[in-house]
Amino acid sequence: MPLLDPKTWQPHPLSGPEYAVTEPATGDTLATVTLASAEDVDRAAEAARAAQTEWARAPHFVRAAVLRKAGDLFTAHAEELREWLVRESGSIPGKADFELHVAAQECYEAAALASRPAGQVLPSEAPRLSYTRRVPVGVVGVISPFNAPLILSIRSVAPALALGNAVVLKPDPRTAVCGGLSLAAVLAEAGLPENLFHVLPGGPDVGQALVADPRVPVISFTGSTAAGRAVGEAGGRHLKRVHLELGGNSAMVVLEDADLDAVISTAAWGSFFHQGQICMTTGRHLVHRSLYEEYVERLAAKADSLAVGDPHREQVHLGPIIDDAQLTKVHGLVEASTARGAKVAAGGTHDRLFYRPTVIAGVDDQSPAYAEEVFGPVAPVRPFSSPEEAAALASAGEYGLSLGIVTRDTARGLDLAERIPTGIVHINDQTVNDEAVAPFGGVAASGTGARFGGEANLEAFTDVRWTTVRGDVAPYPF
Repeated sequence: MPLLDPKTWQPHPLSGPEYAVTEPATGDTLATVTLASAEDVDRAAEAARAAQTEWARAPHFVRAAVLRKAGDLFTAHAEELREWLVRESGSIPGKADFELHVAAQECYEAAALASRPAGQVLPSEAPRLSYTRRVPVGVVGVISPFNAPLILSIRSVAPALALGNAVVLKPDPRTAVCGGLSLAAVLAEAGLPENLFHVLPGGPDVGQALVADPRVPVISFTGSTAAGRAVGEAGGRHLKRVHLELGGNSAMVVLEDADLDAVISTAAWGSFFHQGQICMTTGRHLVHRSLYEEYVERLAAKADSLAVGDPHREQVHLGPIIDDAQLTKVHGLVEASTARGAKVAAGGTHDRLFYRPTVIAGVDDQSPAYAEEVFGPVAPVRPFSSPEEAAALASAGEYGLSLGIVTRDTARGLDLAERIPTGIVHINDQTVNDEAVAPFGGVAASGTGARFGGEANLEAFTDVRWTTVRGDVAPYPF
């Protein structure tokens, strides 16, 4: 029996317009959903707050059981959910399987989080028991993007629920099903009590209402740096905690002792996985000058060998860009870079939304496809002559999300990483990695630091309450 039924997948009626969920590979309409309005945020927040109190008082093993079953359901319904991820978000099947695996693991890790030690006993000057404990914040607002819709929703939703909160999720309308309604269906079948989870697909007005609602004290936002700045500013005005996981222009540094036979596949994956529509995509390839020309030639050959097409109907390496607006941005950055003297070594063309994996050489600080986050399958390559220059180039710019360093001398790689500020670093790997057990987040314009995995989730979705207990009423001098 299918998990997702268009007749029942929106159990909470919404008041916005109807929206056609489109398959980017074909332009076909996959389904129609109802979008939320700002007024729906008010109703969802009130219902979530009313339901959350009892959920917070439920024994930890009750909450854990729901999350464990949810993890099992992502596996049990993998075939159905995979098709939605492939068709709605343009994922190749392997990327969809990765999302489903991580979604299940996020639920299992969240289940374990429900019984984590919740505080500590404190010394006190008075004759009393003094201790802290972590308590749920209440209602958590989650705003998630289109690019890895399932992962980037569930990694906030699952731990927030496990820790006793209710959640209001605003997924990107372009991936309303695989990034929102599928989670609601899984959690309902897993036994999550009614009104603890609300899915409100909608535009910026819905996100603004969610950030402004006084019943939602914590916002978990994943998206562009520009949008994140606006969310952070609004959250500050409303005195609420805002966790921001934003954009990046991550560098992979290839030192002179690197094995190019091994590194080219890694480099291509870093830039071209899911059409480059990943926040931690390898956006800058910094290659030692002694390897530069061969690296460009071999990476270009790899790019030319990759198949681009409809991932639902063909065996391909890359699927479509999400929509025309994103395609226009990607191609515009490539063209602007060539106008400033950069050379396209591979790609730089497209058929409808299918953009060829692109390698650009001869870039500098002024090349838009090198200096900015492209969010497309574009690999700018730039040479360096010394570790000091590599560190300076990798550290330049406003972002600080992920870093890859390739070298046969791992100690040297770690030493270089110490000079480059990022939230994530991988030695002898590219920049795109994710595990449910690992903290994830960036610094500077890439966000407000690690906020996923274990302790980071405890910090994100609970408050610390100080409690004291005396045997008798405390005496005072007046």
